[in-house]
Amino acid sequence: MGTQDTYNYKVVRQFAIMAVIWAIVGMLVGVWIAAELAWPQLNMDIPYLTFSRLRPLHTNAVIFAFGGSALFATSYYVVQRTCHTRLFLPKLASFTFWGWQLVIVLAALSYPFGITQSREYAELEWPIDLLITVVWVAYAIVFFGTIAKRKVKHIYVANWFFGAYIITIAMLHIFNNLAVPVTLTKSYSLFAGVQDAMTQWWYGHNAVGFFLTAAFLGMMYYFIPKQAQRPVYSYRLSVVHFWALIFTYIWAGPHHLHYTALPDWTQSLGMLLSLILLAPSWGGMINGIMTLSGAWHKLRDDPILKFLIVSVSFYGMSTFEGPMMAIKTVNALSHYTDWTVGHVHSGALGWVAMVSIGSLYYLIPRLFNREIYSVGLINVHFWLATIGTVLYITSMWISGIMQGLMWRAVNADGTLTYSFVESVQAMHPYYAIRTLGGAVFLTGMLVMAYNIFRTVKGAKPVDAPVLAPAH
Repeated sequence: MGTQDTYNYKVVRQFAIMAVIWAIVGMLVGVWIAAELAWPQLNMDIPYLTFSRLRPLHTNAVIFAFGGSALFATSYYVVQRTCHTRLFLPKLASFTFWGWQLVIVLAALSYPFGITQSREYAELEWPIDLLITVVWVAYAIVFFGTIAKRKVKHIYVANWFFGAYIITIAMLHIFNNLAVPVTLTKSYSLFAGVQDAMTQWWYGHNAVGFFLTAAFLGMMYYFIPKQAQRPVYSYRLSVVHFWALIFTYIWAGPHHLHYTALPDWTQSLGMLLSLILLAPSWGGMINGIMTLSGAWHKLRDDPILKFLIVSVSFYGMSTFEGPMMAIKTVNALSHYTDWTVGHVHSGALGWVAMVSIGSLYYLIPRLFNREIYSVGLINVHFWLATIGTVLYITSMWISGIMQGLMWRAVNADGTLTYSFVESVQAMHPYYAIRTLGGAVFLTGMLVMAYNIFRTVKGAKPVDAPVLAPAH
């Protein structure tokens, strides 16, 4: 059988394995910096190990190294399977793998040395930004090229989500990183002042909205029906969900800039569209969970399904919490507190990491043509991930709301009740619990790595034959 008759699984395998490795690296740095916040002496007065330098390393490693690798793997897999055709330009697909890994390594080398643009989730300096652009354009060519040569007329909804994320991230990345290079490691943004802040949060919130939401919904719409062996609950709802989400998300950025120099009407528009965003988000959550209609019993003994369904529940929770925190009066309490950190991680750990983990557990045995080494270990991983996430987010919720209340507490004569240092002191026990939660989640990833290693060790992977489209 010639290569034309099989799916290209090689690049999917590479990204899937790297996703697991980068998850451990990124989460390890996360646990370390969480510990540094509780016990500051852990930075050992070494500038390269300070919180401020390691934090962007953590966020980039979990979002772009782990999340990105998982998205490359799943989008390349899903687009081939649903289009009944081999990946377009396999050499270019291979380039996206090596190019993306190079970006990650360059990020890991530059942040500890303080080489940064100081833009949230876009800290990389201009030469690396150019490399990202090249890799991303190659990714778009491979993905849309595969869709163009599909053997079926219909484009499955997961591909709509993957396609929207590829296009939007390209636009966000280019405009937010417009800068004037001064040296190889230093550039100055083309924007200044409030325009700079607005451009940054237009990018920052949509990195969450498209990279960490739309793309992972593509995963949800493929892997939940596959694992449950049930059709999507409502195909019509999935299409409405897609267009409503894509249109609304792009406007939500200003809710990061309430009570700042941003014009009032812009803040209000960001708040309004964040509230509207609740509807499509919950439409998607309901669609994912209701796909299990008539198959609820499968949750009892299928840990992969547990990962996927619990992730969608966390997605629902985070997308309820986000719009609530975008309301100006709520934001007055939550802004600049750990509540925001708790919110981000209910989405990052509960939704993004769990849906990725479930999808990878589905994928890897199929990519390597082996049964998973231990289903029991998947179950152990599920409980470690769930307990770790709950410890993390509840500690940050309590800490954040307490911070907000302490900062705004005033005495009868109008003076502040608490000094800032007292609020920092009160946060300490919750920072210790947060570190514990992160460590528990990381332990789950180590269990996964062992399970996957035992599964793929000595495997002779075989690429599956391309299915003829059903009539």
